Amino acid sequence: DILVDGKLCDCDIVVDCKVGDPIPLEVKLTNWSKHSVGPFALTVTPYQDYQNGVHNYELQDAITFVGSNTFYIDSVKPTKDSVYFGAVLFLYTGDFYLNIKFHEDNCSRELPLSWFCLPSVHIRAVEPTV
Repeated sequence: DILVDGKLCDCDIVVDCKVGDPIPLEVKLTNWSKHSVGPFALTVTPYQDYQNGVHNYELQDAITFVGSNTFYIDSVKPTKDSVYFGAVLFLYTGDFYLNIKFHEDNCSRELPLSWFCLPSVHIRAVEPTV
């Protein structure tokens, strides 16, 4: 599950956030396999989709992460949850997406396939109301 500002997200839901406010980001992983998995890392990558097949990943002037955009995980035990917290700060208005990618440190430990199907999160950064 992916939560942005406490709201469950999937690809069909747009989350509105205010420019200049740190927005809590939570990624909850459940290991339904019979084996522990890990170590691995997950990285949250922001981008803009121009709707013409072009994605802009050069957003260092528009988005920043409070802390890191990469989470390092030792292991997730069978049938257990593991939750990772971060925050993202939007500096400009616009429609942005967050893509979550996994990086396995050891090829012999398979990550659950469902983890590779996490949706991109659509966030609309709006001007703060006065």
